[in-house]
Amino acid sequence: MCNLYTNKSTVAEMADLFRAKAPHGFNVPADVYPGYPGLVVREDAGELVIEQMNWGFPVRLKGMKPTSKPKPVNNARDDKLLTGFWKHWFVTPAQRCLIPFTAFAEAEGEKGKMTRTWISVADQPLAAWAGLWRPTDEWGNAYTGVMVDATEELWDIHDRMPVILHPDDHDAWLNASGEEAMALVRKYPADRLTVERTADPWFKKKGA
Repeated sequence: MCNLYTNKSTVAEMADLFRAKAPHGFNVPADVYPGYPGLVVREDAGELVIEQMNWGFPVRLKGMKPTSKPKPVNNARDDKLLTGFWKHWFVTPAQRCLIPFTAFAEAEGEKGKMTRTWISVADQPLAAWAGLWRPTDEWGNAYTGVMVDATEELWDIHDRMPVILHPDDHDAWLNASGEEAMALVRKYPADRLTVERTADPWFKKKGA
């Protein structure tokens, strides 16, 4: 699953690409981790806006102390979208969003020595990951990213990948019925993805 992505675009670049308004100033780090703020694009009163939200729906697991911090559920599996926990947020168009990103990361290597492998979209320097959002009591508005089985070429890295939307499908994701939106939940062609393996440790201080 995706637990780290980066967005190196400026707010102005995002506003231009998505034809969205950015009503507030943002100070969000390029690297985004579960439980921390990121930027999304969603519809509000008939227009697209860029909004800062927390990455991950807050969930309290059995046995957690009432005072403990909720677990951020930052990925939504494609095979769970039409049942239980995710269904309302998926079938309601107003609760879908776009997650702008430059690349997403996966961990590779031996346990304790894992490094970061970044995967970007060759034909989209600034791409959109299909997302869902909802208001929460704990963190205000929060979002999660929809995941699908990875293309076979990426199985040596991970068996799941974000649902990357083609630019022509941005509007449909935000407005279509649940059935039509489900048709957009698919693998992105491997020949349009770029893999960059690095020596950067997977676990390193956030913001480092």
